[in-house]
Amino acid sequence: MSDIERRIFESGRIEIRKASPTSPVGVRGYAAKFNSLSENLGGFREQIAPGAFDGVLQDDVRCFFNHDENLILGRTTAGTLRISADETGLMYEADLPDTQAARDLAISMERGDITQSSFAFRLAANGDTWDENEDGVIIRTITQFGRLYDVSPVSIPAYPDATSGMRSLEAWKSAKNSKNEAENVQKQAQISQFLAAKRRQLRLHSAI
Repeated sequence: MSDIERRIFESGRIEIRKASPTSPVGVRGYAAKFNSLSENLGGFREQIAPGAFDGVLQDDVRCFFNHDENLILGRTTAGTLRISADETGLMYEADLPDTQAARDLAISMERGDITQSSFAFRLAANGDTWDENEDGVIIRTITQFGRLYDVSPVSIPAYPDATSGMRSLEAWKSAKNSKNEAENVQKQAQISQFLAAKRRQLRLHSAI
């Protein structure tokens, strides 16, 4: 499962949905926003392109608290979790179960102690592109997710698990270096050919 990555984006505050002033029944928010740069992930920053979630919205997705599989809040196949993508990003809405953990979460959210969401995913093959902006910052753009595992309200954002992203970054750097080396070799060959032609012209000129 080393290809699973987790991310926390600045995706706006999550909300408690209530049936009455004293009865919390759901949690709603964005797990990710499009075209929003992440924090530094250890050598690169990341953004999600619109449409990247299109192939995974029918996945069997869970809603956990803090990505803890023991604290499940909803599931798409049970109808207790709904996910969708709009022009902003990945929206989720979970119907809270009647459990102590869910009630505690609702109270913490109402107090403003818990305000962020995270999601766990696997990238699709060739599902990202890399570039370097004018400030020298390397940007990874995710264009297609291969699997969406869970969305989670989180209390303390952990450092994102970017292992697969780092491998992809190293592959991009290697390919970029190989391309630069090939271009340098080609340029040197062109220079050598130019100098050789000039020397031949000089010898012909001297012989006349």
